[in-house]
Amino acid sequence: MLPTREEAEQLLMEAEKCNPGAWGNHSRIAAKCAERIAAHCPGMDSEKAYILGLLHDIGRKFGVRHLGHVTDGYIYMKALGYDEAARVCLSHSFHKPELRFYIGKTDTTEAETALLLSALTEAKQDEYDDLIRLCDALAGTEGVMNIEDRMADVKRRYGLYPQEKWDANLALKAKFEEATGQNLYELLRDIQI
Repeated sequence: MLPTREEAEQLLMEAEKCNPGAWGNHSRIAAKCAERIAAHCPGMDSEKAYILGLLHDIGRKFGVRHLGHVTDGYIYMKALGYDEAARVCLSHSFHKPELRFYIGKTDTTEAETALLLSALTEAKQDEYDDLIRLCDALAGTEGVMNIEDRMADVKRRYGLYPQEKWDANLALKAKFEEATGQNLYELLRDIQI
C-alpha cells in the first residue's frame, strides 16, 4: 500500500516544515526522474515510481541525521502502513545490505542499526528499489545532475565513495538506459524544480 500522489506531496510538505532544507527539492527531482524513467520502462508504474521517489528521504523530517534518516523514514512509513515506501527509505542508500556501503556518518543507536540491517536483509527488493537508487544518484536540488559529478560531489563532502557503489550506480544507469531504449540525460534533460 502506498499513499496517493497528493498524500505523498502533503507528507513531504509537512516534513519540510519540521526540517527545512535542500533535501525536499532533491526528493522532488528524484520523484520526477523516477516517474519519467518508469513511464518508458515496460511493466513499471510511473505513479508508484513518483511516490517512492518523493518519499525516499522522508526520514529527514525528524532532524539533521545521516544514517538516522534512513531508519527514521523506515519507521515513519511503517507506522503509516506504507511498507513499500518504508523499504525504499532503507534501500535507497544501500546497493547491498551492508553498513560499509553507507556514505556518511553512522549516527544510529545500536537498536536502530540492528533494525536497519535486519530489515535490509529481509527485504524483497525489486526494480523500484533500483530505480530510486539511480534517481537518488541523479537528482540534485534544482535539476538532474551528471551521475559521476553527483557521486564526486558526495565523495568531496564525505571523504569517500566506495568504488563498488560507484560502479553499481553506473550499472543501474546502463540498466535503465537499456530498459528505456534512451540516453537518460536526454530523457530527463528538462526536469527541474
